[in-house]
Amino acid sequence: MHVLQELPEGYEEKLKIDLQNDKKTMLIINIAANVAMVLMLVLMHFIVPFTSYIDLEGSLLVYFLKIFLILAAYGAYLILHEATHGIVMKMFGAKEVKFGFTGLYAYAGSSADYFDKLSYYCVALAPLTVWSIILLLICLIVPGSWVWLPYFVQAGNIAGSFGDLYVFARLLKMKDIFVRDTGVNMSVFGK
Repeated sequence: MHVLQELPEGYEEKLKIDLQNDKKTMLIINIAANVAMVLMLVLMHFIVPFTSYIDLEGSLLVYFLKIFLILAAYGAYLILHEATHGIVMKMFGAKEVKFGFTGLYAYAGSSADYFDKLSYYCVALAPLTVWSIILLLICLIVPGSWVWLPYFVQAGNIAGSFGDLYVFARLLKMKDIFVRDTGVNMSVFGK
């Protein structure tokens, strides 16, 4: 597993993935992600009704506070998701990692580095793997209806990783490749 700052001799671009400008693919991924998230939330509602978390008959202030907590937790998760990508990039030797937000996506990227296939798989799948485990453990220990707080983030974690899973699937059959992921797009280089 390694990261290079220059491509080896004989490598050329074989695939470019730009979800920011590929509207059709972006739409398909976002629809699939949203369907998955809604299905997860509906399923949980049958196990622990969402209304038990927000307590519609309680104080209006508590109601809004609980909604705010879910949104704040999800906002914090988005930052942690991208930070996880960045940490794994650095672990594999990336010289620089940049973070940003395009209006559609938050991202972590490195335009100066080329990741081998296995390293890039680790970069792409790390947030889904790490945060799924952490959020599952939190869901198992929080009392009663408070499970909605980590579970909502978990649903967003899984849905928000559909782009990473799409890239993983696109690279699956490719051999002897290096990936440059700038955060907003990626190029795959092969012999």
